[in-house]
Amino acid sequence: MSKVASQHFGQIELNHGRDHNFAAKHELAGQTLELDLTVNAHDHFDEAALHKVDYRLRFLPEVVDQVREMIAEELEQEGTSPQEYLRFHCNALKPETLRQIFGVQDRSQLTTQVFLKALKLGHVGIFPGQPERYFVLDFTLGAHFTDEVLVASADEDGVVDDEIVWES
Repeated sequence: MSKVASQHFGQIELNHGRDHNFAAKHELAGQTLELDLTVNAHDHFDEAALHKVDYRLRFLPEVVDQVREMIAEELEQEGTSPQEYLRFHCNALKPETLRQIFGVQDRSQLTTQVFLKALKLGHVGIFPGQPERYFVLDFTLGAHFTDEVLVASADEDGVVDDEIVWES
């Protein structure tokens, strides 16, 4: 067993043949989010793979921007998860909740831009053993408001999957 230094996760002991989950906090655009690195027993996870995780995280802001653009596009389409999430969480809100979550006085002011500003990235799961779902990003309106999230994923090259889903 050897220890390897990670910019985001600190010292990690590489112990092949066992499942591992490493957690860290990360600052992105002034917001603190949780990072979870999940390594399964059968994954080939070595020093190079850990350095790739650190390297790929440098491009997280671009991935987040891509997801936000997709959410904005899907808010304009009927029956999409982002649109249903918005409708479910924003219909019949009291004025004080609208002010607290979105910073607006009434429902008519709740535009796509206002919604996107309130929607924060709260958690990123990193799965180096799954190149097609390398990053899993959870967006929320705030844990104090809802435990439901909009989830997007990106592959190991940072290409965002075209499906955004609503999960609880």
